[in-house]
Amino acid sequence: MKIKKITGPLEKKDISRLECGDWVLYSGTIYTARDAAHERIAAKNKVPGEKPYDLKNKIVFYAGPTPAKPGQVTGSIGPTTSERMDSYTPALLKAGLRAMIGKGQRSLQVKAAIKKYGSVYFAAIGGVAALNAKTIKNSEVVAYGDLGTEAIRKVEVEGLLLVVACDSKGRDIYEEGRNKFKVNGDLDNVQRNV
Repeated sequence: MKIKKITGPLEKKDISRLECGDWVLYSGTIYTARDAAHERIAAKNKVPGEKPYDLKNKIVFYAGPTPAKPGQVTGSIGPTTSERMDSYTPALLKAGLRAMIGKGQRSLQVKAAIKKYGSVYFAAIGGVAALNAKTIKNSEVVAYGDLGTEAIRKVEVEGLLLVVACDSKGRDIYEEGRNKFKVNGDLDNVQRNV
């Protein structure tokens, strides 16, 4: 398996070279934001001139890191289910959000917006939150500190392992995976045995 090394900030030309299924090691700035932060961002976006931070060319990781133990930059950090942010995502992509990191499939509306705005959705590996924390070199709360672990944090990472789940051309790794099982006739067997 070949892994692409990419460094942020991501430009549209960088994203256009990423293909569904590519493994990447990302280094650069990301912002953490989960459900509660997205709800507040959406409310602020409805008020002209009010933004908690500029979304243009940013990457949002749907995660809320646990508190750091002594000597650590942060505690464990793993992806949450991206679908919970789907109602907010098209508007955020329109506002300039460049990429998202999470887990699980996205809605048709989100996939259409990813393609329309030339963005990308990365899936992070679940179950390795402690290993993900080792990639974090710096972390600071930039908005909504009262939300605790769900506050928006600016995080510097080095070598965060991700897979391109939805690329800017409209391909979706989850859909392609299901279709592969259908072609091979395995999907019916898997569903009957679950």
